Amino acid sequence: MKINLAVLFGGRSVEHEVSVISAVQAMASINKEKYNIIPVYMTKKSEFWTGEKLMDINSFKDIPALLKECTECVFVRSEGKVQLIRQKMKKFGTNVISDIDVAFPIVHGTNVEDGALQGYLQTLDLPYVGCDVLASAIGMDKFVMKILLKDAGFPVLDCCRFSSYEINEMDRMVETVEKKFGYPVIVKPINLGSSVGISKGKDRDSLIKSIEEAFEFADRILIEPCVVQLKEINCAVAGDSESAEASVCEEPVQASGDDILSYDQKYVGGGKGGSKGMATLKRKIPADITPEQDEFIRKTAVDAFRYLGLNGVTRIDFMIDMATDKVYINEINTIPGSLAFYLWEPKGVKYTELLERLIQLALKRYRQGEKISYTFDTNILSMGGSFGSKGSKR
Repeated sequence: MKINLAVLFGGRSVEHEVSVISAVQAMASINKEKYNIIPVYMTKKSEFWTGEKLMDINSFKDIPALLKECTECVFVRSEGKVQLIRQKMKKFGTNVISDIDVAFPIVHGTNVEDGALQGYLQTLDLPYVGCDVLASAIGMDKFVMKILLKDAGFPVLDCCRFSSYEINEMDRMVETVEKKFGYPVIVKPINLGSSVGISKGKDRDSLIKSIEEAFEFADRILIEPCVVQLKEINCAVAGDSESAEASVCEEPVQASGDDILSYDQKYVGGGKGGSKGMATLKRKIPADITPEQDEFIRKTAVDAFRYLGLNGVTRIDFMIDMATDKVYINEINTIPGSLAFYLWEPKGVKYTELLERLIQLALKRYRQGEKISYTFDTNILSMGGSFGSKGSKR
C-alpha cells in the first residue's frame, strides 16, 4: 500500500507565495509509486483546503475560483491515527478524506516555519519532515541563532536587537547603532526571510527609514554592521544530528549596483511562464571561491547544522568579507526556497532522491521518539478532592 503523505504549504506569512511555488515543485517530483500525495493548502487566513488542483501552479492565478473546486478540511487524531476530514461535514457518507501517515511542511516564514506548525503536528503525534519545534524556532530567530552560534565559537557578526516598544526612543536606538558600528549597517526583521523588510542604513536618515520599514514586518529587528566588500555564499545541508552532509556551494549573482539581493531577484527573475522559485535566481555553481574557503564553508555548515539539532534539508548562508577574507554565518533557512534541490543536482542527487531521504529522516525521528517515555504513571488524580480547588504546591 502507498504511504499517505500530506504536503502542507501556504499559511499566514509574507512568504506565502514562495511556499506555494516550492510545494508545487516538490509534489511534481515526489515518487508517486510509493506515496499518495494529499496537498493541503493553508490560506492567509489559516484555513486548510485540499484537492487535486492544488498540485497545479496555474490554478493559483485565481485562488477564490480554485478553492471552489477544493474541500475545506481539518486534521484530527482518533483511534490511534491521524485523519484529514471535511471541515463542513456531510449528513450522509464518510467525512474522512484520507488517513495521514506523514506530513511534509513546505512552508516559509513566520507562523509556519518558526515552530508553530511543527508544534501542531507534534501535538497530533504525526511524523513530519524537517526541523522539530525548537530547531525551527532557533533557525527563524536570527538573534537567538547568532547568540547560540557565537557561544559555540562559530563565526557570526555582532549585532544589536531592538523591540517595537522602543520605536518611541528612535534617537537612543540610532545613537546606540552609531556608537557600536558606525555606517553602513544592515537592518532586518528578526524572524523573516526572502529579503523581506531588509535594507541598508547608510546614514542617520536612511537608518531611521530602515528601522521603521523593518518594524512593519516584525516586532523585533536586528541591526548589524554591513560587510562592504561582500561575497555571498550559500551551502545546503541534509541529514540529522547523527549524520549530515553538505551540498556544493553557490554564489548568488546580484544585479549591478544592488546592495541587497531582493525578493524579486530571488523568486521572480524576469522569467516567462511563472516563477520557478529559488531555481530562478542567477548564481554561480560551484561558487567562485578557493578550495580552502569551500572546504571551510561546507564543514562549518555541517557543524552548525548538527550543533543546532537541525533535520531534513536546510540552507546556510555565509558572507565573505573580501577585504579581510573572513567568513561569517549570516542566517539559516530551515526550509529553504525550492528545498535547495538545485544545490544537490550537481552532486548527482536527483530531486526525487532528495525528497525520499527527507521523508525517511522524518520517519526515523518518529521511531526514535517512540522509545522515549512521555508519561509517568501516578495515582495523583485518584486522591480526588484532597488537594482542594487550588491544588497544593507543598
